[in-house]
Amino acid sequence: MAIGVLLAGGVGQRVGLAMPKQLVEVAGKTIIEHSIAVFESAPEIDEIVVLMTPGYAGRIREIVDRGGYRKVTKIVEGGASRTETTWRALQALGTQECDVLLHDAVRPLVSPRIIAECVKALETHRAVNVAIPSSDTILAAAPTADGESIGAVLDRATLRRSQTPQCFRLSVIREAYERALADPDFDKQPATDDCGVLLRYLPEVPIHLVPGSERNIKITHPADLRIAELLFATQDAS
Repeated sequence: MAIGVLLAGGVGQRVGLAMPKQLVEVAGKTIIEHSIAVFESAPEIDEIVVLMTPGYAGRIREIVDRGGYRKVTKIVEGGASRTETTWRALQALGTQECDVLLHDAVRPLVSPRIIAECVKALETHRAVNVAIPSSDTILAAAPTADGESIGAVLDRATLRRSQTPQCFRLSVIREAYERALADPDFDKQPATDDCGVLLRYLPEVPIHLVPGSERNIKITHPADLRIAELLFATQDAS
């Protein structure tokens, strides 16, 4: 069984809105509905679980009921951080082994191809991440008395920009999180994503990379809303 988990616990502060950014309309639907629709239509996905900003679960239920999204089985309130939200999702899934695809709900342009390749990769790998090559030169900054200077120019050939979904066998990511939450020093340097938790607490588990897409953008800043509109228009025209 493969379960798509949409992580939508944010409040949209960087977009400058009074409501969670996943409820903003882009190309005729809310951002989160676009994401639900992609996973709903993916034949590889059996169920969908939505983690939503506290206080907005009812809005998600309205979207699900109106859209007839039959694969959505649970709507759960998210936590105060990404890691807390993911842990609530893992708790909601129970203990029965399955494939879990953890996806940023504000990446509404994730493609069916990416989802299919992630599920396929989990047949032979216990952890999978979606990533794309960096088109920019990446610098390591070094502090100076009046700011920063270039400390090193990193080898772009080996660098990747991480996207989602990040995908795991449930037992693997659950064990990583159990170790993280038992570590009293975890909060001093919290991981920014789920692969980061796995790398820190189960480093012996390799994380296979699946090619992502430049279209699979994360809507974070106000300009991203306009970019997403244009990408959806291009998608509809193609």
